[in-house]
Amino acid sequence: MSSLVIFGLGQSARAFVGRVGGQYSSIIATVRDTAMAKPVQGVEIMGFNDTGFDPRLTQAVCDADVILCSVPPDAEGDPVLEWFGDTIQAATTLKWLGYLSTIGVYGDHQGGWVDETTPAVAGNDRSHRRVMAEQMWQALAQEAGLPLHIFRLAGIYGPSQNALVQLRRGTAKRVIKPGQVFNRIHVDDIAQVLEASIRRPRPMAIYNVTDSDPCPPQDVVGFAAELMGLAPPPEVPFEQADFSEMARSFYSENKRVSNRLIREELGVNLLYPTYREGLQALWTASKPV
Repeated sequence: MSSLVIFGLGQSARAFVGRVGGQYSSIIATVRDTAMAKPVQGVEIMGFNDTGFDPRLTQAVCDADVILCSVPPDAEGDPVLEWFGDTIQAATTLKWLGYLSTIGVYGDHQGGWVDETTPAVAGNDRSHRRVMAEQMWQALAQEAGLPLHIFRLAGIYGPSQNALVQLRRGTAKRVIKPGQVFNRIHVDDIAQVLEASIRRPRPMAIYNVTDSDPCPPQDVVGFAAELMGLAPPPEVPFEQADFSEMARSFYSENKRVSNRLIREELGVNLLYPTYREGLQALWTASKPV
């Protein structure tokens, strides 16, 4: 048995704990506000935000066998590296280090295919921060010989965040931008990719964690509406859509992202290779017995 430390107990990290929690004698995870955090069985939750952290975290990091970071960078840089970079670098028991990034680092490819060999040339400030954070983690790992693995995630969905939930809330939109496609990934598939990497580590590896069907976003909403027996929301031309600046920035990039490496190197068979299997499973699980 070994110890696991997770920076940022978000939905991906929670799915990971749900899959591998029984394999660790100690699991510690951070949240920004412990008073608001939902408990997770077998996980000791500690506070970490831009004002400070639980002092027990330093020793936990020193003793960790596995560390996963899902905390995004901010305008000042990477907060985990700022507060814990030296501690991680000095860890002597560390066997695997994972950093969750995003496929946004590839920028726009006008619908073309990209893979892990494609240069990371971010097209907006948010993705540029991710590129810089990846480079900072890589520099730390190279200097200290750490077993770093970077995972570039597609659009994440799962039980708490998906087109079915959006339809129930009345927030789902079918925005039409000709030629636009996105990849996505179910949180359970993120979890199994991380587990597979821990079992077959390759320090300094980068993996795209995406489904196998980059497709127009309106198709996902339409399929979800069909599952629910609802009329789909009306189509809205992209130019007329009422978007936040962040949402609009997603549509400024158009690419198809290959998941070949996780399948061939890590031996991952996606539980939900397309949004259809993922939404079908979420719909079945959400219906009353």
